[in-house]
Amino acid sequence: MASDLLNIARNGVQTSQAQLAVTSNNIANANTVGYHRQVATQSSLDSFQAGNISFGSGSYISDVKRIYNDFAARELRIGQTGLSEAETKFSKLSSLDQLYSQSGKAVPSGLNDFYAQLNSLADLPDDLGVRSTVLSSANNLANSVNQMQKSLNGEMSQTNDQIKGITDRINELSSAIGSINRELMESGGDDSQLLDRQDALIQELSLYAEVNVIPLETGAKSVMLGGSVMLVSGEVSMQVGTKQGDPFPQEPQLIATSGDHEIKLSGANLGGQLGALFEYRDETLVSAQQELGQFALGVADAFNQAQANGFDLNGQVGQNIFTDINDPLISAGRVGALSDNTGSANLSVDISNTGELTGSTYQLDFTTSGGYTLTDDKGNETTLTLNAAGDQLTGADGFSINIDTGTVADGDSFEIRPTADAAAGFKVELTDPEGIAAAGSSTTGAGDNTNALEMATLSEAQTMNGGKSSFIDVYEGTKLEIGSQTKGAETRLASATSVFQQAESRVQSESGVNLDEEAANLLRFQQSYQASARIMTTSQQIFDTLLSAVN
Repeated sequence: MASDLLNIARNGVQTSQAQLAVTSNNIANANTVGYHRQVATQSSLDSFQAGNISFGSGSYISDVKRIYNDFAARELRIGQTGLSEAETKFSKLSSLDQLYSQSGKAVPSGLNDFYAQLNSLADLPDDLGVRSTVLSSANNLANSVNQMQKSLNGEMSQTNDQIKGITDRINELSSAIGSINRELMESGGDDSQLLDRQDALIQELSLYAEVNVIPLETGAKSVMLGGSVMLVSGEVSMQVGTKQGDPFPQEPQLIATSGDHEIKLSGANLGGQLGALFEYRDETLVSAQQELGQFALGVADAFNQAQANGFDLNGQVGQNIFTDINDPLISAGRVGALSDNTGSANLSVDISNTGELTGSTYQLDFTTSGGYTLTDDKGNETTLTLNAAGDQLTGADGFSINIDTGTVADGDSFEIRPTADAAAGFKVELTDPEGIAAAGSSTTGAGDNTNALEMATLSEAQTMNGGKSSFIDVYEGTKLEIGSQTKGAETRLASATSVFQQAESRVQSESGVNLDEEAANLLRFQQSYQASARIMTTSQQIFDTLLSAVN
């Protein structure tokens, strides 16, 4: 019996020692990111028979469980994706809003100054000094528009760099998850440390995009990105990356590759940081660039037409102040042909009426049965008319499309941006102050200010967006829209933060380490260890007593 006591005591010591080890490990990892609390399951050993009586024989640790709730983990990933998407949107929109509020105010300020100098010219139409000041203010306006376009281009470049950086990190995570999956498959799939690392990597992945996880019996997990692409399948990892934009190279597109197989992804539909960056770039930033181009075209066209309606100091018809709206410097980049087109057509766009421009992006589709259809970014369709010569399409909002060379094939598509890059090419062409056409007639002399007054009244003219907006309205409309989007993003961020915190609290309550609870367990298992050790002492004393009696 003393021997049995010794075995029971030994089992008790070992069991308590294991409980203490698990508890100590929990305490040591209380602040480890991604760690899930572990619990040792204690069980009774089989009893033994002594005559007709059954005696217990001690205890042992039958399992060490990792406390993990799959539903709570899924909710946390969803909350993380929503929060990172909301944070990224708010950050990018705030940056753009700040750009328009600070350096961007130079554009309307420059236009107002140009109007003020034209009013001064109306007072002194033959003063060369005032005329020089008018050209100087026109140059300041053009420079401020050019600078704003550069700033927006910089935003585009920075956003593309961020997208590239995120895809690189996704690939690192994809490879790491695949490696852990392989280790789990080889080890039986119950290594808690590997499972924690696997879960932490997937959780980080949910920062960048929506993640769907498919648990496998081996302990491995397959991971789908955005619900459409299998990023990790067991131990096999797919790579994501970017390639030249189609049709516009400066807007890289997202792809996934596995071996020689390549899949084009819709970045905006992936959610997380990646989805937010694509949505910001393709919807907000491109739209802002288009509308700045619309503003530049409107100003250039209006003042060039005003010049053509008047006469300069030499009695000649006024020449363009600003670059012509269809000059190659401005018109380049208005058309993008999709790479899978089978036709050979090269298209260009001519602006015919800046007042009808909308600042939208259009898609031009051609089918032999339906002809040419133009669809704007709001889904409105227009059927275009091909002229008799077969080289020009008309019927669009203030512009026509030229088929310069080649032929359009059935199924070909093009992206049309009539105002693209106009702000970058917006320059002052007139260099001679005498060339300002302030006079309304060639015979009234240098004191005629009729046309200068007409130019000054353009400040209040509703010539844009079908006669609904002034030039300033077009620019301020973009600024207000960005401000509105920023405010909405701030509201969504607050909501997403709340959802994430709730999900995080739930995971922590189930899987996190409670130091108070672990401290209590530590004391309990220490007492159990000491009691088992005392049994060993008692067993030894009993054995010694027996030996003394026999001797």
